[in-house]
Amino acid sequence: MAVVSSAHSTIFSKTSLFHHINGFKRFSFCLPFSSSAVASLSSKKKWRQPVASSVLELGGIKIAKDDVVRDDPTNNVPDTIFSKLGLQLHRRNNHPLGILKNGIYEYFDTNFSNMFHKFDDLCPVVSVKQNFDDVLVPADHVSRSYNDTYYVDSQTVLRCHTSAHQAELLRRGHTHFLVTGDVYRRDSIDSTHYPVFHQMEGVRVFTPDNWEASGLDPTSYAAEDLKKSLEGLARHLFGAVEMRWIDAYFPFTNPSYELEIYFQGKWMEVLGCGVMEQEILKISGRSNSVAWAFGLGLERLAMVLFDIPDIRLFWSTDERFTSQFSEGQMGVKFKPFSKYPPCYKDMSFWINDSFTENNLCEVIRGIAGDLIEEVSLIDNFTNKKGMTSHCYRIAYRSMERSLTDEEINDLQWQVREQVQNKLNVVLR
Repeated sequence: MAVVSSAHSTIFSKTSLFHHINGFKRFSFCLPFSSSAVASLSSKKKWRQPVASSVLELGGIKIAKDDVVRDDPTNNVPDTIFSKLGLQLHRRNNHPLGILKNGIYEYFDTNFSNMFHKFDDLCPVVSVKQNFDDVLVPADHVSRSYNDTYYVDSQTVLRCHTSAHQAELLRRGHTHFLVTGDVYRRDSIDSTHYPVFHQMEGVRVFTPDNWEASGLDPTSYAAEDLKKSLEGLARHLFGAVEMRWIDAYFPFTNPSYELEIYFQGKWMEVLGCGVMEQEILKISGRSNSVAWAFGLGLERLAMVLFDIPDIRLFWSTDERFTSQFSEGQMGVKFKPFSKYPPCYKDMSFWINDSFTENNLCEVIRGIAGDLIEEVSLIDNFTNKKGMTSHCYRIAYRSMERSLTDEEINDLQWQVREQVQNKLNVVLR
């Protein structure tokens, strides 16, 4: 089940179905592969976008770049996103995301006698049916739009959440499973949002033999077990913290909840969850069962547990970052190795009816990549002719070196040119 919030969670979210199948049916599982897509930053050279490998090997099947990034009106996957496919940060045991994933595995293995099957290499290229229909996402939901989701073609997407594999695993006969993976969502630019992030989904199925002796109805039995299980997970990760349950709404669970903990002086959402809608179980051939599901965002929790201030750092290959973390060492606090100054550039333009902030951020990311720290709307107004102007402030900052005035000015010039050409706005 997917949940979302700042720093992304999964499909359980107040604001979006995913806080980011099968036109490619043969690509049901993926294996990690080496990638040269990570560009090194040299203090003597201007920054250049990472170059994506033209062919990836996923699950033993080679996928050409043209299979995912196409010159087609139904395709909106840029090179920068293709370059992230297969990097699988969650499978690196010395990486904060891998350490957190393994810590959650440890909890479920210890408390459920190795009952949960684990999947962390399922292919992120899925069908619209898997990503949306199988988990009952309404046909008119905003998450289906090209503004929110990366489409390979009209029937194939890069998964927005790990829930995309839920129905398939249920049909295969799995009754207890955890799915971890990279997910993709077009989004804003700031310290807690990134177009590629990582989620974990958990599902447990019960049969009448489980609940009949309890004296509870199936839904109440599953909800009680769900809350007990996830409160234990929260204590495993955060210690003896105060917790509270918030009623929520998700299209694929009923009832639905969010678990919050009181941590470092404030309430923080940890995950979303609920009792799975019977329709999902029915289409998966389990009409006589009941199930719970939860979803959480690994980056969101890892930023808190490891004191990582910027989501871009998870993608860093700088040894000053990577050397701070070791397998099995949960909650080691990140020590900032430098704080380079930001450079702010403002850009104003008259928007049109088709303008969206996600499209703007996609264009800016495509030019400056991870050198962009934040894009924020600082002013807007509508004149007497009904024309609306937006002014955006772009914060440039490298996490690894000082940027020169020359390269920032060059990037800003390219941003202005591409925003005008690609978004059909009129610069002011």
